[in-house]
Amino acid sequence: MSHNLDRLNQKFQDVSLDQGLSLLSVEGFEKIVFSSSLGQEDQMLTHVIFTNDLPITIFTLDTGRLFEQTQHLLEQTMTQYQKSIQVYHPDHQELEDFIQATGVNSFYRSIENRKACCRIRKTNVLKRVLKGADLWITGLRAQQSQHRQNLKRFQWDQQFQITKYNPLIHWTLKEINHFIDQFNIPQNPLHALGYPSIGCAPCTRPIKAGEDIRAGRWWWEESKRECGLHINEPFQNIQ
Repeated sequence: MSHNLDRLNQKFQDVSLDQGLSLLSVEGFEKIVFSSSLGQEDQMLTHVIFTNDLPITIFTLDTGRLFEQTQHLLEQTMTQYQKSIQVYHPDHQELEDFIQATGVNSFYRSIENRKACCRIRKTNVLKRVLKGADLWITGLRAQQSQHRQNLKRFQWDQQFQITKYNPLIHWTLKEINHFIDQFNIPQNPLHALGYPSIGCAPCTRPIKAGEDIRAGRWWWEESKRECGLHINEPFQNIQ
């Protein structure tokens, strides 16, 4: 089913978070999936989806290099809400071949190696998971980085060939934290230690005062700090 994204962006402009998520199935989206990295934004969306019992499948990617605290949070979240989050892993042979050829921490040596690692551990897995879905929900916010400033609520993701819904694009971190505190939503204890953005353990450090909130991701690189899951494509409308 094709969707007019201009119309959806206009219709969803002033709806609340829970209303927006509830309206998705009414708009004809049948297989809706939400990718959670277990960050604050994603924990907030998980809370809304689970507490409203919405027909949205929540999944996460276990790269094999996550923080122990992130693994504990996954279990804590499923226990608290008594619902399941699907967990997907990289292709074993592809990852094994890459590590044997380049080394276990080769991502520190070159951007090419780092991007290859992200592709195997994240992008290729996500392509497999999104296959067959017709709407992909994310916790992206415009405030997170300059590369996310042009986000729309609904947009066509050219890389994964799927409509993407970003319900939190205009939320601030202060508003996210208030929501989390208000509803006692479980979150990663690393946030309180200076980690606003948490990915794989070897590739994430706490940020310093005044730094961009994604400065702790792949901090040894000078290029834009994205893993490749969310390439900022020009907005495209599907009629």
